[in-house]
Amino acid sequence: MSTSTPNLEEAAFLRHYDPALYDRPSFSVDLVIFTAHEAQLQVLLVKRGAHPYKGCWALPGGFLDLHRDSTLQACAERKLLEKTGVKAPYLEQLRTYGSRDRDPRHWTATAAYFALIAAPAVHLGGGPDAVRWAPVCDRAVADPLAFDHATILADAIERLRAKLEYTHIAVHLLPEEFTLPQLQQVYEIILQQPLDKSSFRRRVAEADMLEPVARQSRNGSGRPAQFYRFRDYDRRTFFPRSISRNAR
Repeated sequence: MSTSTPNLEEAAFLRHYDPALYDRPSFSVDLVIFTAHEAQLQVLLVKRGAHPYKGCWALPGGFLDLHRDSTLQACAERKLLEKTGVKAPYLEQLRTYGSRDRDPRHWTATAAYFALIAAPAVHLGGGPDAVRWAPVCDRAVADPLAFDHATILADAIERLRAKLEYTHIAVHLLPEEFTLPQLQQVYEIILQQPLDKSSFRRRVAEADMLEPVARQSRNGSGRPAQFYRFRDYDRRTFFPRSISRNAR
């Protein structure tokens, strides 16, 4: 018997089942949207236009729409498009947060996602809430955040920095074509510390993730800078060893 199709007895049970027999918390999706801009790691914030926490800054997101969202991922992608005008090249579920007191209205749970977007691609969406980029310092931003969003942001930054050590994730904060100095700068922005140039380039070469493109730029009197692109943008590249550890 197939487990995907209910038998007659189960079908009869489902016809008479009342979901209201059990309490249901409100369920939402919150987004930690990162970009690298003005030599800083920045996160997208919205100023809430309604209670609770009216006038406070918060992570963008919203409640799950049972009619429009077939999955949590679909809800995250919809909210991301509403706030930035683009589909993020990288979107990953962080974790789920839920408790009786995280929202003063009632028991709520949220699935938090983090996204990486190159700054030039973003077109901030309109709406009743103000939207802005906020610089990240250590694992926080300068403004106090609504709900438990400071905790969610800190967890997302920690995840981002951890994944930077063994995947190509930083490439999603760059335009399609970039130079090695630009790539190194993104790593330094996220880690918030300088890296040794020769060691960093050796790690990149060992990872074999880039290919040169027929484009160069010249800055000042130095030799032209070679542009690269990621060899397989959608493939998850894992490095044989840390790309930044010991490259300092």
